[in-house]
Amino acid sequence: MTRIPPITPENATPAQRADYDELAKAHAITNMKAALLHSPVALDAVLKWYDLFARVKPFLGERLAILFCDAISRQNACELCATFMKREIVQWGEDPNDLKLDEREQAVVDFGRQLAKDANRVSDALYARLAAHFTPAQIVELTVFGGLMIVNNLFNSALQIPVDESLDPYRIDPETYFA
Repeated sequence: MTRIPPITPENATPAQRADYDELAKAHAITNMKAALLHSPVALDAVLKWYDLFARVKPFLGERLAILFCDAISRQNACELCATFMKREIVQWGEDPNDLKLDEREQAVVDFGRQLAKDANRVSDALYARLAAHFTPAQIVELTVFGGLMIVNNLFNSALQIPVDESLDPYRIDPETYFA
């Protein structure tokens, strides 16, 4: 049960309704976004994820950007985000529990997991693996993108934002998916 009631057209204040309508023009209204509509500043901060997603896709590719987010979400045991990422991976015809990764991809996935686990412990060896494939500017963008994914995980988990019904066919078993 969510801790924050969603903003809907029926319960929105006039200002929230304007924000809702504006958001709906650019994005699907998910359970997370409906909760974020309580604070335009918080919503804006979280929506920066999309800006950074657009920045990392040219050098990562969409697949690796999603795998990076999946690694973070699984490490953080965020059911909503992990389910969303699982849907993307499955729709590509891949098994999220048996990914085939090359050295570059594995470095990115390992970096995502470590950011979520303990960013203070990103080892020199892991950083060197990343630096072998990416420029300093790309690593900065990747790191902040990962940070915003962690913010999404934190928000959804702490406030118990429910998994959207559209994700039901991809629901995860937390006992096995986060192992």
